[in-house]
Amino acid sequence: MREAVKLANKAQQEFERFSQEKVDYIIKSMAEAAFEAAEYLAQLAVEETKMGIVEHKKIKNELGSLGVYESIKNVKTVGVIHTDPVKKITEIAYPFGVIAGIIPTTNPTSTAIFKTLISLKARNGIVVSPHPSAVSCTVKALEICNEAAMKAGAPSGLIGWITRPTMSATTELMKHKDIHLILATGGGGLVRAAYSSGKPAYGVGPGNVPVYIDKSAHIKEAVRKIVDSKSFDNGTICATEQAMVVHKNVKEMTIRELKNNDCYFLDKKEKEKLENIISPIKGKLNPAIVGRSAEHIAEMAGVSVPKGTRVLIAEENLVGKNVPLSIEKLSPIFAFYTVKDVEEAKQTCHSLLNIGGRGHSLSLHTSDEAVIHMFGMEMPVSRILVNTLASIGAAGATTGITPSFTLGCGSYGGNITSDNITARHLLNIKRIAHGIRDVTIPKTSKYPSNNRQEIEKTDQIKQIVTNVIREKNINSDAIDPEFVSNLVSSIVKQYQNQ
Repeated sequence: MREAVKLANKAQQEFERFSQEKVDYIIKSMAEAAFEAAEYLAQLAVEETKMGIVEHKKIKNELGSLGVYESIKNVKTVGVIHTDPVKKITEIAYPFGVIAGIIPTTNPTSTAIFKTLISLKARNGIVVSPHPSAVSCTVKALEICNEAAMKAGAPSGLIGWITRPTMSATTELMKHKDIHLILATGGGGLVRAAYSSGKPAYGVGPGNVPVYIDKSAHIKEAVRKIVDSKSFDNGTICATEQAMVVHKNVKEMTIRELKNNDCYFLDKKEKEKLENIISPIKGKLNPAIVGRSAEHIAEMAGVSVPKGTRVLIAEENLVGKNVPLSIEKLSPIFAFYTVKDVEEAKQTCHSLLNIGGRGHSLSLHTSDEAVIHMFGMEMPVSRILVNTLASIGAAGATTGITPSFTLGCGSYGGNITSDNITARHLLNIKRIAHGIRDVTIPKTSKYPSNNRQEIEKTDQIKQIVTNVIREKNINSDAIDPEFVSNLVSSIVKQYQNQ
């Protein structure tokens, strides 16, 4: 780790002198190389982690490479990046330095590619800490990026990684004096460690994403998208829908379409079995189900389901950390809530977000603009995904949101930003500012501000003189109170100096 940071720091100091054209050529070369290896890396990831689906991880790798490249290729990150002739401001970009990139086991190769691209685009170096369960595939993705970068002219060592990651090694990486920014994607403990490292850090929060199916929704299309989204890579994306909240008017139609899309509804006994697999310890997710198929999870629970089942569903009416179906499950399992109206739908969604997911995302299927506006104004999330697949829509695949694999949750989720993190978050801006208006500076006060005690004494003497004149019934026209006050003040001052 220390050697990787040392090499990255040295390489970055050379790299920050590169022109925009050189930087962009390197970024493009890396993105193209990673895109070409998308399927190969997807196979490695599934083999190593036992999570997800190869075809779906291939899509994520493609989005993390050329998809991200397309979103940042025209962004200026070198030299003067903006001028305002009216305000006479010139903005100049400069890099942070070396970035620590923490990679999750759920999206190992796509996240590694993405973080490397946006880091180098802003002329930073990067040292990556893979998840211990996804070391080989993560390192292979980095090797592909590194080889392409060096062939394109990047200095050696600019992209580094830890080959034997541990929590202590990752913690030391984040605290290293030559690490200047942290990109932390992972569990809550890791994100808190990043925030407490003393370094600037972009962290993310959990995504217990509710999806509300309104009575105005096109049910057939909505259900197809929801099931496609929920089963995408076996639910490993944090923006994947976790609970369906369905208006009572369309409940039966929704259930029928879910069954038509290879979803299996569990009865009461089967639900209990599944709950024990989701959370053997109440309030904690069983990591053994993360990224596994619906059929595999059903087998773990001792529940028999038809071959080809894509999603397991159970009706629920409770919300809480100790209610297994209502937490973030990172697998193709749905809780199904029925609500009588939009107000109850909002309350249920709010409750689901409050137990884990505040600030992340919420999905809506509706044709009612008033409902969209209402949820947009009132829900404590950073992304409202409308009539699309939330899992990949939040990452920018099916929406106009910036392509990213690090989704900020804003103040709702305890993060510094609610943005989809990209290259512009990884650079600093210095500003040359010309004077554009004059101001008149007031002259110094008669009494300097540091002589407050003297002023207070003078005011007291004036008050005493005024009181004496009034008590003795002295004609105020026959005597000048100001003169007497100054005379007494002078006498007192001379006496004190003796």
